[in-house]
Amino acid sequence: MAVGSKYGMPSSHSQFMWFFSVYSCLFLYLRMHQTNNARFLDLLWRHVLSLGLLTAAFLVSYSRVYLLYHTWSQVFYGGVAGSLMAIAWFIFTQEVLTPLFPRIAAWPISEFFLIRDTSLIPNVLWFEYTVTRAEARNRQRKLGTKLQ
Repeated sequence: MAVGSKYGMPSSHSQFMWFFSVYSCLFLYLRMHQTNNARFLDLLWRHVLSLGLLTAAFLVSYSRVYLLYHTWSQVFYGGVAGSLMAIAWFIFTQEVLTPLFPRIAAWPISEFFLIRDTSLIPNVLWFEYTVTRAEARNRQRKLGTKLQ
């Protein structure tokens, strides 16, 4: 059983998967705001999704060793490197980029491309749904009065 010589240290597959999983977990728990009406379900899906992400990262890491592409140390260091980079990138985006975004979203070029700042909206999907529904009702009401 020889590990292929063309695969290096650390495992890039392991590094990417652990970056994605750790960043997503940080985003789910620290960035996404909880709604008051569905706290139990909100936390449940966060736990389930986080567990799924971490399981996927572990399975990809395991598969690299199982398929004899990497050693355990290459996979381990890839996972550590990916996790540390995810934490560093999350901190950078939270502390440096997020405070700048309202100013960036106000630039004329951002307005041209319809870029908007939704960082203060706790649940963007629910917000978009309610705003769209209200707008459709208003337009239907105006259209209904014009037809009569």
